[in-house]
Amino acid sequence: MGYSFPEEVLEHVLSFIDSDSDRNSVSLVCKSWYDIERWCRRRLFVGNCYAVSPAIAIRRFPELRSVSLKGKPHFADFNLVPHEWGGYAYPWVAAFAEAYPWLEELRLKRMVVSDEALELIGKKFKNFRVLVMYSCEGFSTDGLAAIAANCRHLKELDLSESEVDDMSGNWLSQFPDSYTSLESLNITSLSSEIRFSALERLVGRCPNVKTMKLNRSVPLDLLPNLVQKTPQLIELGSGLHTTEVHPELYSRLAGTFSGFKGLKRLSGLGDAVPSYLPTLYPICSGLTSLNLSDASIQCPDLIKLVSQCQNLQRLWVLDYIEDAGLNAVAESCKGLQELRVFPSDPFGQEPNVSLTEQGLVSISAGCPKFHSVLYFCRQMSNVALSTIARNRPNLTRFRLCIIEPFCPDYITQEPLDVGFGAIVEHCKDLKRLSVSGLLTDRVFEFIGSHGKKLEMLSLAFAGDSDLGLHHVLSGCKSLRKLEIRDCPFGDKALLANAAKLDTMRSLWMSACQVSYGACKLLGQKMPRLNVEVIAEKESLDLRPDEHPVEKLYIYRTVSGPRSDMPPFIRTMDKNP
Repeated sequence: MGYSFPEEVLEHVLSFIDSDSDRNSVSLVCKSWYDIERWCRRRLFVGNCYAVSPAIAIRRFPELRSVSLKGKPHFADFNLVPHEWGGYAYPWVAAFAEAYPWLEELRLKRMVVSDEALELIGKKFKNFRVLVMYSCEGFSTDGLAAIAANCRHLKELDLSESEVDDMSGNWLSQFPDSYTSLESLNITSLSSEIRFSALERLVGRCPNVKTMKLNRSVPLDLLPNLVQKTPQLIELGSGLHTTEVHPELYSRLAGTFSGFKGLKRLSGLGDAVPSYLPTLYPICSGLTSLNLSDASIQCPDLIKLVSQCQNLQRLWVLDYIEDAGLNAVAESCKGLQELRVFPSDPFGQEPNVSLTEQGLVSISAGCPKFHSVLYFCRQMSNVALSTIARNRPNLTRFRLCIIEPFCPDYITQEPLDVGFGAIVEHCKDLKRLSVSGLLTDRVFEFIGSHGKKLEMLSLAFAGDSDLGLHHVLSGCKSLRKLEIRDCPFGDKALLANAAKLDTMRSLWMSACQVSYGACKLLGQKMPRLNVEVIAEKESLDLRPDEHPVEKLYIYRTVSGPRSDMPPFIRTMDKNP
């Protein structure tokens, strides 16, 4: 079968297959298909930078043009991963510089990126076009200056959520006057001022700028000049707003926006005053994405704004939107697909807004295409969860974060097991789930029985015993990533389901009841796993086997223990 097609025909067919999993399946058909797919693979995704070495990746795929790499575990977003844990980009960049001088795209997430790595990118990759650094750290504006000065074909530069050491706001001026390739610029994470004249010249000479997301150093009164220089603009992050009212400026902005019917995505609006919002009304009907997660706009003004956005598909917003605002979204935005509601005061003891489960119930009832949610709130009920599940069986991502741990059904004071059980039972295509509130082992029995397509599961402050973890590991056949904190799960379930870990990408556990001795046994039993014990508080050399570990990170790898472990991490020996 492998020789039924000429190589040229198969290469042409493979050029239409974008899915990584489908490409992987093609390579397993036979040796000839493996070889052809290997040589014509142009894009690579590595979900854990320690799961494979750069050398192995290069040997496997010698003709790559685009690489996506992830470093630190997801719980790093919640400050649960030590700062010096690892996830260094430089070894990958150095290896790629030798093997792939034609590399065009590099997308990094939760990685430590040094200025040296950025300088190497600028010098070695002569046709480099896309650099995305999402939630990365370790670099400064000096490194960005090297990218600007050397990457003459750069189309996209995205620094979303990254920590950048700002040495100088002058790095934008390093783009040469002949440079005209820019299409997407995201500098929202920069904290210092940038030179506006350099930014204005840059976007003015690049005719195809479609995305421009600015930091808070770009004042509102300069925004019209920039927008007018980018007639192809599709996405705008609007930078700084002020608490002062400027009627003449608002009139000018309204006139500017009225000519931009192609604008589809809007974010920013930090510190925007209510009188500014009507300037956005001319573009609202065309918006498909609205990100107000940094904007402290109150409910009445949010209702006026979202009611104008009838074509909205994605909404990120603070809980100032309240139940009334979500009711308005449900009535006005029938095409909504994704909702994220973040807390404005996560550490407050008392609610500062009127946001309950009813807002999410309204969305589930009013938006038939709704399939993805991240929702922070202070109360939930089994009835509400069951209603949401029946209303939207098409949910694929359901992440509920009840701010106070161990909160029961606020109506019955019962655990929320039945409600989450309804979510996994009715939503057959659910791929990502985060649970919270008062939960017993019963909910994990539901998850194990019904979550057959579940790929990522996040657990916190839940469960009664090892039985809960056993239900998950033995039942969720498609599970790839499992992250657990502050749950009473220990040795028995982990060791009994060790074979399941060999099919997953990773398992993170912190503040659980897994012993140091069980970690040793697991490392000896499963040679293809790296079992990393993390101990920030005390030396691992003095730890008895029965002592529970602080943090545990287990992941599948083909390259063995990593060589850059800090002193507070130890990989369990694979030899007894």
